[in-house]
Amino acid sequence: MTTTAPAPRTNLIVAVLALGGIAVSLMQTLIIPLIPELPTLLHAAPSDAAWAITATLLAAAVATPVVGRLGDMFGKRHLLLFSLGMMVVGSVVGALSDSLTPMIVGRLLQGAAAGVIPLGISLMRDTVPPEKLGSSTALMSASLGIGGALGLPLSALLADNFNWHVLFWVSAGLGAVVAALVVAIVPHSTVRTGGRFDFPGAVGLSVALVSLLLAISKGSDWGWTSGRTLGLFAVAVVVLATWGWWELRTREPLVDLRITAQPRLLLTNASSIAIGFSMFSMSLVIPTLLQLPVVTGYGLGQSMLAAGLVMAPSGLVMLVAAPLAATIARARGFKLTLIIGALIVGLGYAFGAVFMDEIWQLVISTCIIGAGIGFAYGSMPALVMASVPVTETAAANSLNTLMRSLGTSVASAVGGAILANMTVAFGPATVPSQTGFRVVLWIAVGAAVVAAAIAVFIPKPAATAAGTPAPAVEDEPEVVAAH
Repeated sequence: MTTTAPAPRTNLIVAVLALGGIAVSLMQTLIIPLIPELPTLLHAAPSDAAWAITATLLAAAVATPVVGRLGDMFGKRHLLLFSLGMMVVGSVVGALSDSLTPMIVGRLLQGAAAGVIPLGISLMRDTVPPEKLGSSTALMSASLGIGGALGLPLSALLADNFNWHVLFWVSAGLGAVVAALVVAIVPHSTVRTGGRFDFPGAVGLSVALVSLLLAISKGSDWGWTSGRTLGLFAVAVVVLATWGWWELRTREPLVDLRITAQPRLLLTNASSIAIGFSMFSMSLVIPTLLQLPVVTGYGLGQSMLAAGLVMAPSGLVMLVAAPLAATIARARGFKLTLIIGALIVGLGYAFGAVFMDEIWQLVISTCIIGAGIGFAYGSMPALVMASVPVTETAAANSLNTLMRSLGTSVASAVGGAILANMTVAFGPATVPSQTGFRVVLWIAVGAAVVAAAIAVFIPKPAATAAGTPAPAVEDEPEVVAAH
């Protein structure tokens, strides 16, 4: 049985949970200004220092589905506080680090906080009235993009004016504040499944994801045809197939593949991969283009702080677009807003691919993309939750978040490989060519169009019948939310 809070209390709950999502996204962004200096700061080779980035990616991939399932079983608020605790501890470890090993440990712990957003969405399903659920989950989902857009100028400002350790102290402080607010304001959910945790399933999925993401993220460094890269891809395929066999046969699986394979949820997750790909392309191309020297003929010669300020308005646009998408969806359904969002994202990238000569053009491009991401990210939780029983909410949202992360990882590898190979020489330096930037942007257009095309085939929810899970959000106009 679910419980809902009075309206003023509901607004506080939503604000705190959304702040948690923004905090986690900020944490992931704060290290970006340090990337060129990490080898010097950590007294490590560049290839080794890159593990400070890769570690968070791998930890997030493992933690997200695990904490989602544990949240459904033993309480979402408990796991939310655990995730925030990992963020605080990891940030403190990072703040005290001056060498590579403790930094990697800190970043691994920070990555374990990735489950905050799907857990927050799931808590909303259990505590927010049906009429507010669509806009609330839309805001929570979009907080990932909002935090990323706002985090870049903040991190650049701190890195330029303070010791780099301050970035991690800020992350720790923000995580502690959010945890205290959760304790004070967010209620426990009464919806729990109990049961036994699927440890073999968790280990199998973790091995498969780590192998796959490690091969994707390090393939360009190791060589895409090297034995190490191909071996990791092979391990991922074999372990994933074995994991699927196990999940279909165990009584209490980590991921219920029968539910996940339903066309409605399967197509939503597939569209999420493409949207995740498109979202990261903006973060990959725009800051780099802004910071290239003017002498290249297409670089805009801006500082990291200026590049962050160019990106910041897109976060504010997402903040407005997510609840707007929910308003439209109440009349026409979240499937339509997902399609609209993906097409808007594609339009923004097309604008950027054609017009990239002035700062104002890039601001317009990022704002259009931000609006599309707000629509798309705001739609996905509703589509997911309308497809699963309430007892599967956290696990299903965690899987959807993982699909987005998979899309961003592929975008990072593809975009990085293109920019590394399509270069021009300026004196002793070699920099990505303007053609390379345009190719990445047009690929992002294609990914957004693919996301929209997939979303077109998402079926409407079946009529609620006895013995079938009632949708928890108003997804299509003819479906009445059940609480």
